Order: sequence, then C-alpha cells, then structure tokens
Amino acid sequence: MTVHDPESGADALRADVYRLLALTLAAPPGAALLALLAGLTGDTTPLGRAFDDLAARARATDPQAVERAFNTLFIGVVQGELVPYASYYRTGFLTDRPLSALRADLQALGLERAPDVSEPEDHIAALCDVMAMLIREGADPAVQRHMLDSHLTPWAGRFFQDLEKAEAAALYRPVGTIGRLFLEIEQEALNRQTEELEGADA
Repeated sequence: MTVHDPESGADALRADVYRLLALTLAAPPGAALLALLAGLTGDTTPLGRAFDDLAARARATDPQAVERAFNTLFIGVVQGELVPYASYYRTGFLTDRPLSALRADLQALGLERAPDVSEPEDHIAALCDVMAMLIREGADPAVQRHMLDSHLTPWAGRFFQDLEKAEAAALYRPVGTIGRLFLEIEQEALNRQTEELEGADA
C-alpha cells in the first residue's frame, strides 16, 4: 500500500487514512495488519515521514509486543495511560453530553452501534470509522464537516498529541503523529471547500 497515490483519488486516500487510524486504535494489530503497516510508504512531507516511521516500527515488532503496549495505553488494570473517548477529553467524564450529541447525529444518519461492540460510540476508533464510511459512501461534504467539527476537532488533536508523547506508545507514537497531522489537513481542506462553495453561491 502506498500512502500517496494520486490515481486513487483524494477522497479514497482520506477514507484510507481514517480507516487505518480506526483499525490501529480499535484493537491491538494482529499479524496481518502489522504486515500491512510494514508495507506503507510515505514521502518527504511530515505526514509522509510519519507513515515511514510507522512502517519501520511495524517491521520491528510483533503482535505480542503490540498487544502489551495497547493494553498499557488504553486498558490498564483500572485505566490505561490514555482514555480514548470524546466525553472524557471534553468534560472529564465518560458517557457525558458529547456522547449524547454524537448518538443523536448518528441516529439522524441512520447509524447505530453494532450489537457485538461494547465500546461507546465516542471512542476515537469508532469516530474515525464513521468518517471513513461517510467519505466512501459519498456523504454530503456539509455532513462530513459537521461530524469533524462537532465530534473530532474539539478533542482528537489533543488525544493524538498525548499519544505521541505516551510512555507506552512504541508503535503508536507515529499513529499519534499521523492522526494529528491528518486532522489538521482535513480541517484546512474542508475550510477551502466551504469557501469555494460559498463563492460559487455568491
């Protein structure tokens, strides 16, 4: 898999990055996902270098080591080093108002948590998965912008920054860098898109 592939289209690349973030943050990567990560190639941009770093770390680790790091980061005995939920980052409490607002937006989109999923919908992996799905299904850019502005921008950048600095991060440090940089790019791209649409309507 090549990160920068103009033939695949900008939206396909956006969806791929969101999906990669979702897969790596939902559960410890197994051998198949580690092999996929190990084959990533970037470019000379900061985001591209982060993909190269992730690939190098994936080649240098194994599923058991990644599982230990994942458990230390996100699970722990009582609580992991990081708490990857919007409600916690935004209010300091789990299952608080941000989760209720997210559930209302998901319901309006006809989306709901799968029966076999125990994590609340405001888990960072779930939100990245929703964004990937909206992009792949060609959702209105205004809907994508609303989901980004309402449910990711207010907190996810801080989460990814914390992930970059986490003691147990290992493989996950470049995941944090990718998430932080990618959300900055997303925000800039959607700002430009909004300005272009407003200019066309003027």
